[in-house]
Amino acid sequence: MSQEGDQEQSDRKKYEFRKVIEDLKDFDGSGTQLVTIYIPEDRQISDVVQHVTQEHSEAANIKSKQTRTAVQDALTSIKDRLRYYDVYPPENGMVLFSGAVDSGGGRTDMVTKVLESPPQPVESFRYHCDSDFLTEPLEHMLADQGLYGLIVLDRREANVGWLKGKRIEPVKSASSLVPGKQRKGGQSAQRFARLRLEAIDNFYQEVAGMANDLFVAKRHELDGILVGGPSPTKDEFLDGDYLHHEIQDNVIGKFDVAYTDESGLKDLVDNAEEALADAEVMKDKNEMEEFFKELNAGDLATYGFEQTRRNLVMGAVDRLLISEDLRKDVVVYDCAECGNTDYEVLDRRKSTPSHTCSDCGAEVDVTDDDREDAIDHLIEIAEQRGTETKFISTDFEKGEQLYNAFGGFAGILRYSTGV
Repeated sequence: MSQEGDQEQSDRKKYEFRKVIEDLKDFDGSGTQLVTIYIPEDRQISDVVQHVTQEHSEAANIKSKQTRTAVQDALTSIKDRLRYYDVYPPENGMVLFSGAVDSGGGRTDMVTKVLESPPQPVESFRYHCDSDFLTEPLEHMLADQGLYGLIVLDRREANVGWLKGKRIEPVKSASSLVPGKQRKGGQSAQRFARLRLEAIDNFYQEVAGMANDLFVAKRHELDGILVGGPSPTKDEFLDGDYLHHEIQDNVIGKFDVAYTDESGLKDLVDNAEEALADAEVMKDKNEMEEFFKELNAGDLATYGFEQTRRNLVMGAVDRLLISEDLRKDVVVYDCAECGNTDYEVLDRRKSTPSHTCSDCGAEVDVTDDDREDAIDHLIEIAEQRGTETKFISTDFEKGEQLYNAFGGFAGILRYSTGV
């Protein structure tokens, strides 16, 4: 498979895992009865079964009958799932979740989930039993790759943060006490200039302190540091050796930025396009730039669920663009009277509404089988038509617009369809 194909499969797996994690984080156990097991790929399944059997035996000592029964049932469910595997787990290992979760009204439901081959290897065997499922290690595995430090400053304010994969994360900010260029009455020009230089120096030290506190601990993981601001300020700051020497050596570029508040961090990433050519966020930006170019001056753009779906079915979509933050279901209404099919996109947590056929007006009966994840629905069509799928971050302006203005669905077409 090509590198782009590998990335596409990885992005989809991350999306599927995130959906499961979001569900798992909503579950609560009435006691310490939710079991999580992380299994690395080099751990023999027989060893895991033995460990689970031992835990099942020890659970007999739990005083609460309800908790004891729930834990033992969860461990039995996990043992049943492990029977489907041979000597070792799949590549990168696997994670199992099982337990009796609160379903309301004093009732519980048994939930068992198995996540195979996470995007990064499970590092060590881990058994966890608590009132919540342990999802943090898996969330860490799903984090976007690539780590850059961001600094924007002028003589009035500064902001420091991260670019983590596709996500811009502001962390610290500071405002300066540097006086304006006009001195107050009674001060000599020489004294005023000296005080102003001292204030500037103090502010640069404060900004460097924020950056050093944030970046030094991560210096071995950093892919680089980007510094932005007006020309005199950022040059003075970098030339003054205020940063820790290991951080200073990691600066890969300085860029003119008009704003130095949190929005300046986004401007810095935008202006550092060449330095960040291989960063995930720049790939997203390039996709959205092409989409908006076609939307405004061409005829090879489509957006919205229905239009995108119709173009996918025709095989006309070259790249399917989906917002990473999208969590929607689609209900497929097949009319038994006239054979027409309608589609409705809903929030995942909303119940399925009643529906009348848009062609003949007949009431359409629906079941749970008529509802599915909207992203999975479109990706299945895309895979059948040889269409690439790109998940787009919302951490830049045009990525936000994909989510807010276009419903989270769009596409770049191979040819114009008029749809």
